[in-house]
Amino acid sequence: MALAHLPSGSLVPRASVLVRAALGRARRTTGLPVLFGGTAAPERTAVRLTEIAGARTDALRGLVIRGGSGLGGRVLVTSRPGSVDDYVADRRISHEYDAPVGAEGLRAVAAVPVVVAGSVAALLYGGVREPLPIGARTVAALEHAASRLAAELAVRAEVERRVAGVETAEITRAARDPRTGPDWERLREAHAELRAIAQEVTDPELRDRLRGVCDRLSGPTPGRAPAPALAPREVDVLALVAVGCGNAEVGRRLGLGAETVKSYLRGAMRKLGTHTRMETVVAARRAGLLP
Repeated sequence: MALAHLPSGSLVPRASVLVRAALGRARRTTGLPVLFGGTAAPERTAVRLTEIAGARTDALRGLVIRGGSGLGGRVLVTSRPGSVDDYVADRRISHEYDAPVGAEGLRAVAAVPVVVAGSVAALLYGGVREPLPIGARTVAALEHAASRLAAELAVRAEVERRVAGVETAEITRAARDPRTGPDWERLREAHAELRAIAQEVTDPELRDRLRGVCDRLSGPTPGRAPAPALAPREVDVLALVAVGCGNAEVGRRLGLGAETVKSYLRGAMRKLGTHTRMETVVAARRAGLLP
């Protein structure tokens, strides 16, 4: 069990909540005194232990199982369950992380994979504090809990995928046609009313100030060169960058490779005469290319 520290976080219901529920079910069906587990990082090469039941210490919480190392690492790579009768004495696993396992007093440990879409999305563990074999029926019950968790995580992943798709569609639609929708209609109404008021104001200075506000509401400053035309995909990429997406997330949402995203960004920068991502977003907004 190779262990280290890793970050976490997610959508509804949170993966950690699903893992916690799975451990609760496994505890009832297996009778194992200690259960713990967690979900894999996006690249599926490490699993962070976030949920623990029956522990006496926090030694295992927040630790990471890395692929290929120890019992959990072997399960992560092979997608097959595994167990050891005496963790401390077993020579088939690495022992560089005996400290947290020993601190919890675990001796016999079983680990099962939670497989979603062909790869391990999480791991569930069960353990006892005596060097006793964990029977096949107990491992099978742990596998049953893992199978149900896999179905729940698959549903959650599909929900996230669809939500991200809707968000992406809204962002890119707004970027391609920013001057539509109820908010812009209200802005247009305010713009028209301000112009009408400006006509009735007798103070020249105040009238000029009102007209200046109207000009800023209606679009780019008069006299400024027309905004350069960006390709639709360049606008799509900038729209996602503007709401905080990194290149990898932009590519995932738009179905583009990392280099393609960078190419669209470079194209937008060249056309707008900018040098950084945020400078490009600001320039696009000032030019009326982004809402």
